[in-house]
Amino acid sequence: MRSASTRTTRVVASLAGTAAVALVLAGCSGGSTGGSTSGSAITIGTTDKVTVLDPAGSYDNGSFAVMNQVFPFLMNTPYGSPDVEPDIAESAEFTSPTEYTVKLKPGLKFANGNDLTSSDVKFTFDRQVAINDENGPASLLYNLDSVAAPDDTTVVFTLKSADDQVFPQILSSPAGPIVDEDVFSATELTSDEDIVAGKAFAGQYEITNYDFNNLISYKAFDGYEGVLGAAKSDQINVKYYADSSNLKLDIQEGNIDVAFRSLSATDIDDLKGNDKVKVVDGPGGEIRYIVFNFDTQPFGAKTPEADPAKALAVRQAVADLIDRDEIADQVYKGTYTPLYSYVPAGLTGATESLKAPYGDGNGGPDADKAKSTLEAAGVTGPVELSLQYSNDHYGPSSGDEYALIKDQLESSGLFTVNLETTEWVQYSKDRTTDVYPAYQLGWFPDYSDADNYLTPFFLTENFLANHYDNPAVNDLILKQAVTTDPAERTAIIEQIQDAVAADLSTVPYLQGAQVAVTGTTIEGTSDTLDASFKFRYGALTKG
Repeated sequence: MRSASTRTTRVVASLAGTAAVALVLAGCSGGSTGGSTSGSAITIGTTDKVTVLDPAGSYDNGSFAVMNQVFPFLMNTPYGSPDVEPDIAESAEFTSPTEYTVKLKPGLKFANGNDLTSSDVKFTFDRQVAINDENGPASLLYNLDSVAAPDDTTVVFTLKSADDQVFPQILSSPAGPIVDEDVFSATELTSDEDIVAGKAFAGQYEITNYDFNNLISYKAFDGYEGVLGAAKSDQINVKYYADSSNLKLDIQEGNIDVAFRSLSATDIDDLKGNDKVKVVDGPGGEIRYIVFNFDTQPFGAKTPEADPAKALAVRQAVADLIDRDEIADQVYKGTYTPLYSYVPAGLTGATESLKAPYGDGNGGPDADKAKSTLEAAGVTGPVELSLQYSNDHYGPSSGDEYALIKDQLESSGLFTVNLETTEWVQYSKDRTTDVYPAYQLGWFPDYSDADNYLTPFFLTENFLANHYDNPAVNDLILKQAVTTDPAERTAIIEQIQDAVAADLSTVPYLQGAQVAVTGTTIEGTSDTLDASFKFRYGALTKG
């Protein structure tokens, strides 16, 4: 998500060994769309969806794509760098082991004319924690004890544990967009309409037209003084598509300049042969995984037949039967690669903790092992498993992906899979209310550290809200975040993956690419897939 991550893509430079990201550059569209007033406007197409614009209420790629354009951050990742730097801040540093002090640039304002001061920053983080929305990123602020604003440009974050190695990066994450305290509610989510009407923006862009999941028009905000610099294009229009076939058609016909999320692997291959487009490859850090709800999965804690040993055996059997190579090759044509742990290959601390214990021990499936696992736990007869996926959030191949997973599970004779699908806006609500016993998610990292693949998922109070609770894992996650010795921290990260692999809160199975499409006359394409897993509209300009 974000993954759920989400989240708009920031590509980690260290992920050099991962599957390629395809950036397809389409022919320049002839005119403008929506709220634009100039022929130089860039039109972007996407099948992604926005859930809400309020940073406290969403933690997904589609929503964060908008937030990245319009909200300021204390810390951010410059194009082409894996490291965070002060954004609207002039400095940010630890002034004691448990105090992180940020000095804002003077004279900052929101697009509505309101002053942007330390009071807004304190308000932002206080409301994130207070609202603690099930679909929000508040879980990332687990180490935040309090926020103080001693003067208009000074913010002091007091942390619960000393020597936090990831807190500066968390300030650049979906938990970090700074909001206007005169527009946003302190105690509940603020509607998209009120945010847009209140012009509560201070990023590279402000929104000039907002038609929910149909069209968003942006214009450059000349008051942005952050590390990303002034936007290179004055106007951006983002058009939302219900399916990828229409998105591809508009690429081919030159009706859009950029297509970002999501085209099928087949479409990408096809577009590579089109002289009117070009494909730019880069590394990617997205992962795909199945989440188990520990309360409602077969033999889950709140089912009539509750039995933790049998529930674990069901999860283990799924892990034994998943054929990652088949999914990567047949569905994604090699644009994704098999993933055998929780931290993707290329990041420090990544392991293959799922490879040896499950399947044939070498990454392949093993139906006999799955059968023995279920029988040893006393599970008889095919297990009925309800498995949910989103038909519009993770690309057009999700249907094929989950049809193949269903076939892999059922062909063993050990499972009967009830495969169901829901559109993302509803899906994101249902998954946190125990509606789905097992379901699809993807993850687009917020920052380039293994912590971001562990903390949101496996802390007791986690973003998945799947009732997973292992105190030992919880303590290890907290420990790694404050361990200053790199080798010691890496060892703890590896230990966490081994522990979670034994529990199987989730079963990750693919690591791979983002897909974007932009015009041949668009410059700045190398910057659109930048080192921070954010797709930045502000880097694009027409040649």
